[in-house]
Amino acid sequence: MTPFLDRDLRVKPINAFIDPPQPQARAIITHGHADHARSGHGAVLATPDTIAIMKTRYGEDCAGTFQALEFGVPLQVDDVQITFFPAGHILGSAQVLLEHKGQRIVVTGDYKTRPDRTAQPFELVKCHLLVTEATFGLPVFQHPDPLDEIQRLLRVAAAHPERAYVIGCYALGKAQRVISLLREAGYDRPIYLHGAMIRLCALYEERGIALGDLRHSLDVPKAELAGQIVIAPPSAIKDRWSRRLPDPVLAVASGWMSVKQRARQSGVELPLIISDHADWNELRETITATEAETIWVTHGREDALVYWCQQQGRLAEPLNIEAYEDGEEEGE
Repeated sequence: MTPFLDRDLRVKPINAFIDPPQPQARAIITHGHADHARSGHGAVLATPDTIAIMKTRYGEDCAGTFQALEFGVPLQVDDVQITFFPAGHILGSAQVLLEHKGQRIVVTGDYKTRPDRTAQPFELVKCHLLVTEATFGLPVFQHPDPLDEIQRLLRVAAAHPERAYVIGCYALGKAQRVISLLREAGYDRPIYLHGAMIRLCALYEERGIALGDLRHSLDVPKAELAGQIVIAPPSAIKDRWSRRLPDPVLAVASGWMSVKQRARQSGVELPLIISDHADWNELRETITATEAETIWVTHGREDALVYWCQQQGRLAEPLNIEAYEDGEEEGE
């Protein structure tokens, strides 16, 4: 059966693109990270949370029109039915189920299957063709329990209360998840924020995600930040901003922190392996459970996952999409 989806993720019968890198008349957006959600589209279809994120980041008029679609509610567009299902990546992130003439195609966007109190939990969707990400699509990537990573941070902080602990996190998704994990681990003290974090943390709270006592780090004298946890963008933890912290311990929360050489080269003293993407095992388990006969792999380490799929008797191929070749992804 010939797919009704092009390899640049254009839904042919309705001429709509999924996460297009260039402005398009019709765009279906899986989630709010900048490598998937761009400004300048004519009409955008997305979840209410993703629309709120796009408007917060890019402005109210960042697309011609917005149409919000709740999870699990089918939308008929000509002879294509579109339904969103949670992807578990960040708040509002969606897998896109496309149905047309008996064929079911799922485009996962970015996803993870592990629990996360700041994102709607992943729901498996069976299909004929699965378009899956592969950011961590190598056997070496097997993420630990994120709460274990947070407990390790808290043990170090308790042992050295004279230092500040600055965690490099992306402002959308990762920052809120790390804060939520700290709260889940029983950390109820104030958490201090770099200015770049404030707007999106406030949006998450407006959307019903409780994050506890958050404070702007600039409002606090340097001495008072000893023993405290500060959340900042990865780009800020080594610039002049971090010099105002007392003897800071530099940490980064990312799936890439499992690559020890990368952590060392980045000057990271305390790597925290906390990822918002599926690891090697999650990718394989998801592919198997969808019962898809054909797999298109994008956004990362495609070759190993394509080979594994082919060894399982599935048709599989890599996709090379412009937006996904721009370097490291925002929500790693």
